[in-house]
Amino acid sequence: MALTPGMESVETVPPAVDLVLGASACCLACVFTNPLEVVKTRLQLQGELQAQGTYPRLYRGFVASVVAVARADGLWGLQKGLAAGLLYQGLMNGVRFYCYSLACQAGLAQQPGGTVVAGAVAGALGAFVGSPAYLVKTQLQAQSVATVVVGHQHQHQSVLGALETIWRQQGLMGLWRGVGGAVPRVMVGSAAQLATFASAKAWVQEKQGELYKGLADCLVKTCRQEGPLALYKGLGPAYLRLGPHTILSMLFWDELRKLARKTQHQST
Repeated sequence: MALTPGMESVETVPPAVDLVLGASACCLACVFTNPLEVVKTRLQLQGELQAQGTYPRLYRGFVASVVAVARADGLWGLQKGLAAGLLYQGLMNGVRFYCYSLACQAGLAQQPGGTVVAGAVAGALGAFVGSPAYLVKTQLQAQSVATVVVGHQHQHQSVLGALETIWRQQGLMGLWRGVGGAVPRVMVGSAAQLATFASAKAWVQEKQGELYKGLADCLVKTCRQEGPLALYKGLGPAYLRLGPHTILSMLFWDELRKLARKTQHQST
């Protein structure tokens, strides 16, 4: 069976393995990007409450917000909700990569727009499964000491405790509160990420010998021709949060799949 560009790595990794590798890759990325999520959550909650005249402005810009969180909650405060974040990433992306791998093995990726459809459906299913963990993650990230508190404080002591409290107070549907907004967001993002990653990887593999000799050569040529700031083209507040997590997730996922294929070859 002929492979579409960028699909050779998916074809040689079983979907069940991709479930583990995808979840592991995104959990690794979460460790690095969770502080960004904490600050983002605080800024968003502050904005809503400021508009209502309920709270003074405690967080002023990204860097100042990082400093404020670290001073009030300690450096570990920047990793609030990490356990819930890891649970969310494991559930959501495990399902997402598993379903995407299944779709690729079924030949959907060979059809026009197939990678986009596969990525969208896989993302929607993953978002639904991981929605309770995302809810708990957001509530835990909002918790802080009184001097820098924003938003309603749920006073959860652990991830399991939070899930139990929500279940007891709001019932089963309470665990999926907000899923209607999460599914479309992840669906669109997943379609773009997976389809773009497959196409970009294939293009780089085919063309990088013509453009650059390697990463170092690419960096040197870019800086020489356009200046150092060219390395940061398009960097903005939204990318600052989503970009690193997406890049790290895709990178870890691809490298783990390479390791899995190497292990399979050695065992045979």
